[in-house]
Amino acid sequence: MLTPFVALAIIIESGFPVFVALPRVSEGRGIRVFKFRSMIKGAHAQKKNLEALNERKDGPLFKIKNDPRLTRVGKVLRKFRIDEFPQFINVLLGNLSVVGPRPHEAEELSKYPQEFKSLSEAKAGLTGLSQVSGASSLPFQKELELDKYYLEHQSSLLDAKILLKTVWILFADPTGV
Repeated sequence: MLTPFVALAIIIESGFPVFVALPRVSEGRGIRVFKFRSMIKGAHAQKKNLEALNERKDGPLFKIKNDPRLTRVGKVLRKFRIDEFPQFINVLLGNLSVVGPRPHEAEELSKYPQEFKSLSEAKAGLTGLSQVSGASSLPFQKELELDKYYLEHQSSLLDAKILLKTVWILFADPTGV
């Protein structure tokens, strides 16, 4: 329902493409995770030049709070997590689940501590325990521990709790993580 409006906003500000297909790992294989494009074209190529600004010093993840590669429309899409909506296509394709560990880049996974390497074998999810527990504000080790905990204690009840917390964050706390 929002897609035509989001697409138009992206096109007006920065042209095509409207969607990006980001390489990630799920079930031990490479997949493409779909998102609305929230950054300038060629953003990934600029990542190397911005490493000094990376706020995540405790692991391989890359995060800049005020990333200069974000477009104005992209900032709004990310604030309200609208950029993530196309990932439902991944769920329909069967390469993501609704709830599961966060899908990471292969280069990040190669830097995981040995006891967490198995996380890459699980089906990644749109949302998960680490995402609703602080996501990028968590220390890297804690994020991995939460994803591992989820896999070891996976249940319908835990999934329901994560989904409820996700909905709460989306609608009641749009600035939360």
